Amino acid sequence: MTAPVSTSATSRGPLLFRQPGVALGRLAISSWLLIVFLVVWEVWARRAESLFIPPMSEILSKFREVWLSGKPGQLFLSDQFWSDGKASLTRAGVGWTLSVVVGVVGGLVLGRWRAGELFFNPMIRFGLSTPTTILLPVAILIFGIENSMNIFLIAFGGLWVILINTIDGVQSIHSTTLLTARSLRMGKIRSFFKIFLPAASPQIVTGLRVSIGIALILMVVSELYAASEGIGFYIIYRQRTFRYTEMWSAILLLALIGVVANLLFAAAEKRVMRWHRESIGGADQ
Repeated sequence: MTAPVSTSATSRGPLLFRQPGVALGRLAISSWLLIVFLVVWEVWARRAESLFIPPMSEILSKFREVWLSGKPGQLFLSDQFWSDGKASLTRAGVGWTLSVVVGVVGGLVLGRWRAGELFFNPMIRFGLSTPTTILLPVAILIFGIENSMNIFLIAFGGLWVILINTIDGVQSIHSTTLLTARSLRMGKIRSFFKIFLPAASPQIVTGLRVSIGIALILMVVSELYAASEGIGFYIIYRQRTFRYTEMWSAILLLALIGVVANLLFAAAEKRVMRWHRESIGGADQ
């Protein structure tokens, strides 16, 4: 007779892997390729003595000087970060939020409104296939070199992947679930929160995760060509004035912002979507 398996142990993993020391060890093992890359960069840059690619040690030193030289009251972030970094993150945050609101609401409506989905589908596919960066000249003509132009590009670029994932999520709901909701005589509002939104949420979350990367890319691209402040503007200005170490420090900052944004989203997703993982685990058992 097989002993019953504890669901708490299987869902949380072995105790060994929840210990801080083991977690740090796993992090070191998973980061070995990055460490090798940084060492190779340092050695190659010092031997090549290239003006355009400085050693990684100089980039890290400049990164701390430019971006992490603030006071404790500023979270150790420098005035440069609170000027350019704050401007970029504000644009990205507002544009991404707009794309989420329009994409999720529109996807939920079109997912249930079959005629509307068929009518708008060509435009949706066209918007998804169009590189958002080619709209930069048009956006400058319409909005000028203002924050609204950057926000428009970010929202436009992230909208389509969220919209399509939401539509697919709603349309993938099993007919038995819909029949159950009708038999229970659920109202439209109750069925929306109890049936459609939870059932479509896994694909909605996938669209949101992909859209974060799109938002960061468009944030930088729009600032490279049409901005008077921001990390993208900082990068292009340093490149034009041959201050390449400072340019690379800003590129490193962008990479870290992307990593932190994905970690924060993953943590929120793990908490919000816990019910989904538990239901899958229960189904597997």
